[in-house]
Amino acid sequence: MFTAVAGSDDRGSDGRGGALVRLDHNGAAREPVRFVADLAAAIAEEETAERPRWVLADAARTARRLAEAGVRIRRCHDLRMTEALLLGHAGRWGEPAALAASVARLRGLAVPEDSTVSDHGLVPALFEPEPPPLPGGGREIDAVLAVHADQRRRIAQTGQPGRFNLLVAAESAGALVAEEMGRLGLPWRADIHHELLVGLLGPRPPAGVAPRRLGELASAIADALQAPRLHPDSPQEIIRAFAQVGVRLTSTRSWVLREVDHPAVPLLLEYKELSRLHSAHGWSWLSEWVHDGRFRPQYVPGAVVSGRWASRGGGALQIPKTIRRAVVAMPGWTLVVADACQLEPRVLAAISEDPRLAAASHDADLYRTTAAEAFDGDRERAKIGVLAALYGQTSGEAGTLVAALRRRFPVAVDYVEHAARQGEAGALVRSRLGRTCPPSTLDADRAAESSDDPASMRAGWARGRFTRNFVVQASAADWAATLVALLRTALFERADAELVFFQHDEVMVHCRKEVAEELVETIHHAASEASRLVFEGSPVRFPMDIAVVDCYADAKQPRTP
Repeated sequence: MFTAVAGSDDRGSDGRGGALVRLDHNGAAREPVRFVADLAAAIAEEETAERPRWVLADAARTARRLAEAGVRIRRCHDLRMTEALLLGHAGRWGEPAALAASVARLRGLAVPEDSTVSDHGLVPALFEPEPPPLPGGGREIDAVLAVHADQRRRIAQTGQPGRFNLLVAAESAGALVAEEMGRLGLPWRADIHHELLVGLLGPRPPAGVAPRRLGELASAIADALQAPRLHPDSPQEIIRAFAQVGVRLTSTRSWVLREVDHPAVPLLLEYKELSRLHSAHGWSWLSEWVHDGRFRPQYVPGAVVSGRWASRGGGALQIPKTIRRAVVAMPGWTLVVADACQLEPRVLAAISEDPRLAAASHDADLYRTTAAEAFDGDRERAKIGVLAALYGQTSGEAGTLVAALRRRFPVAVDYVEHAARQGEAGALVRSRLGRTCPPSTLDADRAAESSDDPASMRAGWARGRFTRNFVVQASAADWAATLVALLRTALFERADAELVFFQHDEVMVHCRKEVAEELVETIHHAASEASRLVFEGSPVRFPMDIAVVDCYADAKQPRTP
């Protein structure tokens, strides 16, 4: 094992130098720190010789620097991401986690804010500032060693250090995956994207002018509602216009509009969809984000409280179905697109250890088996019942369906209801590997003074709904992060396959056509291994729905009910 840092104090005048030191299995240095004139070259040499696990202050930052020299590392321990996980585990979710902050806490000094984090928790898109100086001074390599030792001590004190170490390894790999996928990019045909926009919106308009189809729809909506100066983008104007024709709307959300029988509704729904497409993935987006046949977004691993990823600009995790037609493999290559089938219900079966739900998971369609056992074969009602249990829906038919689910799968339902009660009480809940929910924002003193206080009760119920789902969704994120880490390892030395996309429970590999079927097996194996590692000993199956296609849109056809 090595630490590898590249601070301003040891880079040298050309900024290429750095420091290395070998660690033993206990994390202690077993040789003097070695300063090198070319850090990337030294890391490449050690990668070839020993394939170590590197300890890095910020894996993504180091990976970007190494990429400039054509160097990649296989494995790492990311101090920044690990610190964030450990702080969350201690109920201090969201505190600064960069090296400077970790050092300050160790030295009992004022903790600086993370310079690489904005108010929203994301790195500013236009620049990446240098890390702040270390509080109290000293060499960066020494700080890395001290923080790493402290993190090892704190991990050992968690309830399940083996699981937490797996989480750290998966999240650290995720930092490398995010940097590599953003640099590599998703294959994208700008000409097809342009044709799609023209077909849906009309010719590209001048800047500041609405596309022709949006103008036509705006006029048609105004005519249908007899409101000549109506602005369809204004919810207040839409609600008033409908009221004038005798229709009361509580909002202009699409699901509300679909309940209304009026000629303006289909026009307004089309307008909303096309307006969203134009603003989020229109010509301006195409010009900014697609270059040299690739869409290169900036991914932010673990940015959501549940551990799911986010993206910084470009909407990488919200590519509309219409635009997926532009994601096309290069000539001679193809796309292997894999989705985990009904991931969250299977995760619930694994973490709750409900034997009946685990048995149901052996069917590729878990809802079908659940329906046969608890809902008289009605798959749709089974799906609603499972999702209602996961998300805490109790009103109307959902409550009846959850009750039916409880009779057949009591262990699973009790598991999420226990998590909900924990949340209502202000307690922390954790994922399978130890990812921890943020602490309650409920005013504890106010709650203690009056448990019947309506505001306190509403806050408690809301937190209960959140923690009920958190234990499942965050455990699903644990599994997905492990899957991606394993898949990256499997593809590391291949020139004929590249991991180009990851979203929640979906991965995409861009590969040469002749190795596509081999890659299908690789993904199946990675999913199986992720299940074994995360849910050790569980009989629950986690099948993957995999398609080999030349175009992303062709992989997203509706599944057989």
